[in-house]
Amino acid sequence: MKSKKWLATGVSIIALSAMILSACGTKDGGDAGAGTGGSKPASASVLDEIKSRGKLVVGVKYDTKLFGLKDPASGKVEGFDVDIAKALAKQIVGDENKIELKEVTSKTRIPMLDNKEIDMIIATMTINDERKKQVDFSDIYFKAGQSLLVKKGSPIKTIADVKKGTKVLAVKGSTSVDNIKQKSPDATVLEFDNYQDAFSALKAGQGDTLTTDNAILYGMAAQDSNYEVVGEPFTDEPYGIAIKKGESALQQAVNDGLKTLQSSGEYNKIYEKWIGKAPSK
Repeated sequence: MKSKKWLATGVSIIALSAMILSACGTKDGGDAGAGTGGSKPASASVLDEIKSRGKLVVGVKYDTKLFGLKDPASGKVEGFDVDIAKALAKQIVGDENKIELKEVTSKTRIPMLDNKEIDMIIATMTINDERKKQVDFSDIYFKAGQSLLVKKGSPIKTIADVKKGTKVLAVKGSTSVDNIKQKSPDATVLEFDNYQDAFSALKAGQGDTLTTDNAILYGMAAQDSNYEVVGEPFTDEPYGIAIKKGESALQQAVNDGLKTLQSSGEYNKIYEKWIGKAPSK
């Protein structure tokens, strides 16, 4: 009899403990979950994070004259993309000086965006279907086309002159590499980490021509008058601002900002400042 009483008492204690633990579990939303309709708060969007910190962090190039070039003496980064970034900072956080510029290359820009090291990429980035799988793009903010840079006096005058035996210099991770391989499959393509390295290689005689978007090539020709851009562009290269996939609020804010720049005339001023002429309609 005594053992049965102890057994009954033990069962009662266990049952009471279970009730207490169950009550604690639902207190303060512990593991209530679906049973009580509780849920974890959604993570903040990138746009919310930008406004909270009060600063826009943008990936730009440091080696591309006219678009993003760092002056080794002053440490300042200047160019068309930089001015667009500052104008968007003014639109999004209210002050063009509330911006941090970080260096990206064609190879590093998407990984840096994915790792949230930067909020967006404004770095001569062509919109294409393959990249759309990795990032979301703004509306087109610059229209370019791929061309060829050669030393003056070169026999290469158009893309038709790039044949077997021609050494073409290009930059890793750029659409220019794929395009030149399609247009001139018999040419030898040498790839470099950035545009300055590729241009230095051209000047050192390591290649016959350098290919990328004409806007970038004009910047190189402006650095050294011994070189010129030849032939008509052989591709369409629409530039877009890349944003982390799924960040629709930031994408909309950027597009709204670009529309404001266009309607106010500020975009044309930035374009003429760096490109030297008004944008084509």
